[in-house]
This record gives sequence, structure tokens and C-alpha cells, in this order.
Amino acid sequence: MQAVPAPHLPARVRIHEVGPRDGLQNEKATVPTQVKAEFIRRLAGAGLTTIEATSFVHPKWVPQLADAEQLFPQVSDLPVDLPVLVPNERGLDRALALGATRVAVFASATESFAKANLNRTVDEALAMFEPVVRRAKGEGAHVRGYLSMCFGDPWEGPVAVDQVVRVCRALRDMGCDELSLGDTIGVATPGHVLQLLAALNEAGVPTDVLGVHFHDTYGQALANTLAALQHGVTTVDASAGGLGGCPYARSATGNLATEDLVWMLRGLGIDTGVDLDRLVATSAWMAGQLGRPSPSRTLRALSHKEQ
Repeated sequence: MQAVPAPHLPARVRIHEVGPRDGLQNEKATVPTQVKAEFIRRLAGAGLTTIEATSFVHPKWVPQLADAEQLFPQVSDLPVDLPVLVPNERGLDRALALGATRVAVFASATESFAKANLNRTVDEALAMFEPVVRRAKGEGAHVRGYLSMCFGDPWEGPVAVDQVVRVCRALRDMGCDELSLGDTIGVATPGHVLQLLAALNEAGVPTDVLGVHFHDTYGQALANTLAALQHGVTTVDASAGGLGGCPYARSATGNLATEDLVWMLRGLGIDTGVDLDRLVATSAWMAGQLGRPSPSRTLRALSHKEQ
């Protein structure tokens, strides 16, 4: 591949790898803990420096991640950041007890998804997160705030920009260090992305605390990512092999595949620190563990090339 830089793009992008958590949480068959641990180790070996390991949610809600207590100690020695999801104070207690130093809360921009995901209104969910964020910060942890349904909602349709800005401001005000803007059902397009980012800046939320999390339902994830990069965003969420969806939004398809993201960034001359060959091998291995092919176009292209 020939790298050809384009104007107004960052020199480096940090990939927030969500495959082990967001990618696997919707799998119906239980993935063995040792397979998850090996997945994380291989991702770290491929050069990914931020790998979301698991979620300390009640096992009844996400059975696939019921082994958080068993998994985290198996990977906590890795020299990478291992953020974990904590839905409430009990989840935070469990995470801190194992030495987690990076945690995330999961909010919604819409009432319908807040009800489906958390059985609360948007404001009730924010009230639940406030003591979680305060305590985590008091313990010296880095806190990420996820915001779902930033562009569209399967029940409510298009989401007003000011609605998203309001919840982002609330998460920042309670102490979140970083915000991830989620296109949970994959309906965003580049103009909409730029409009939201500009509105957040106008509301006092700086670009350097923002990450983007696109789903590829309509094939727009890379185009939306490029728009975000042109605005100055330097943190992009992606899932190795394109794994994942959302258990509470049936129209949500897979995440942006990390391989596809790395291929585009490499072509633009943007540094990620990721070894694409090792990443492809890792995702191919995981696809074998799950017993089905990966939806990642780059993985398929490079795998076919080697045959």
C-alpha cells in the first residue's frame, strides 16, 4: 500500500479497541474465559494500547460477561490500558477491588434507549452515574462516558443535536475525562457528524476529550470516521474483526472493524502503532473460535491474498 497523506488530519490516532467487551457481549454461545484472555493478549501483541476488557454488569443482563472477576486478573499484567464498563456503584466496587484504573459509564441520548438499556429515564440514569463517576475519580481512576444513540434511535428516529449536547455536558460536568459518541444503529452520515462535533465545541466540550464509535449498518463507518478526523478527533473506537452489535437495539449491526480502520489510517500516513498483519491474524483466530467468518473486508482481502 502507498501511504498518501491528506490535509487537515492528525498525525496519530489512538484506537480504543472494544472487541473483547462490546464485540463479544452479544454472542449467544458462551466464550470461554481463557479464550477471551488470549484474545486480549493477542490484541496487545498487535500493538493496541487501549483494550476494553469486560463489563462489571449483573450477569443476568449480559451473561456473556459474567466472568469479569475471573477474566480481569488474567490480563491485568499487560502493559496496556484495560478500561472496564461499570453500570453502577456495585460494578465500580467489583472493578476497583481487582485494581481497575480505567472505567466507563454508559449513558443514552434518548429516553427510549435509556429505558431499554437501563430501565431509567435519561436524567435518572445520569443521577445514578454521578456518584459512580465521583467515587471513581476519587480513587484516581480515568472515567470514560459512553453516549449511545447520538444520531438516531430505533424507536424515536433522528436525534436532535441539542439533546446529545445536553447529555454530553452533564457527563463532563460530573467529571468524565473522555466521551465516546455512539452511532449505535449506524445511521450517521459525515455532515451529521461534523454538525454534532461543532455543536459540542460551541457548548464548551473540547474536541480532545471526544472519541467516536460508529457502527457500519449502512456502510458509513469509515466515511464518518474520516469526517471526525478532519474535525480533529484523535480517538476512534473499533472492534477487531468487526465483532459486535447491541443487545438492546436489534437494528444495531457490527462495529467498525479495527482492520478496516487501520488500513485506511495507514493509507493516510496516520500512525496507530498497530501491526496490521498481527491484528488480522488475531481476528482470524477469534473468528475460528466463534465458528464463523469475520465481516471485516480488510481481513477477508488479506486472508484471501495469502491463500
